[in-house]
Amino acid sequence: MDEGYIKFNCQWEKAGPVSHEHIREINAWRDKLYALGLIGQYPDGIGFGNISIRAGKREFIITGTATGGLKKLSENHYVLVTDYDLKQNKAICRGPLRASSESLTHAAIYECSPETRSVIHVHSPEMWKKLMHELPTTREEVAYGTPEMALEIKRLFRETRVEEEKMVIMGGHPEGIIAFGKSPDEAGKILLNRIKNNHH
Repeated sequence: MDEGYIKFNCQWEKAGPVSHEHIREINAWRDKLYALGLIGQYPDGIGFGNISIRAGKREFIITGTATGGLKKLSENHYVLVTDYDLKQNKAICRGPLRASSESLTHAAIYECSPETRSVIHVHSPEMWKKLMHELPTTREEVAYGTPEMALEIKRLFRETRVEEEKMVIMGGHPEGIIAFGKSPDEAGKILLNRIKNNHH
C-alpha cells in the first residue's frame, strides 16, 4: 500500500531554545487555538495541529513534534527549520525538540507564497466537512506528510484561488485545515472568521 512512500527524515541538531521574538507572536495564537480545541490531542495520545512563523528565506520556526497535547508551550517547545528538501521529505532543524513531520507542508506554502509569514494547521471536523471543495482542497488520495503533499500544495497555488483564500482543506487528511497570512494575526483571524461564519 505504502510502496514508494518516503518516510519523513528529520536531521536534527539538539540545541538550546530558539530564542526569538517570533515565538511570543506565535505562542499567543497557539494558546488561543488550543483553548478552542483546534490544536490538541486525541484520546489515543496523538497530538494534532501546529503553527509556524517564517525566520528567513528557507527558515521557519515551528512547534516541535508531540506538543499538541500540551496546554502551554514555552520556547523549549519550538524548533528552527534551517533548510529542507521537499522531494526527499527531509527537514534540517535545530532546537530542543525535533520538527514535526508536518513541517514540509508549511515549507511548501512559504515557498509558493513569499509574502506569507505564518502558517497555522488545525483540526476541525465540522469545518472540514463544510469547506471541503468549497475552498482549495488537496486531492483525497494524497497522504499527509508525504512529498506528494508538498507537490499538491504547489498545484493548488497554480490552479486555484488559494493565494486569495489563504486557506487549504486537506482532502486526504480528515479534519485537517491550513490557514496562512502575512502574520500570525492575519492567519489566525482568517481561520476564526471562517469558523464563525460557518456556525451561522
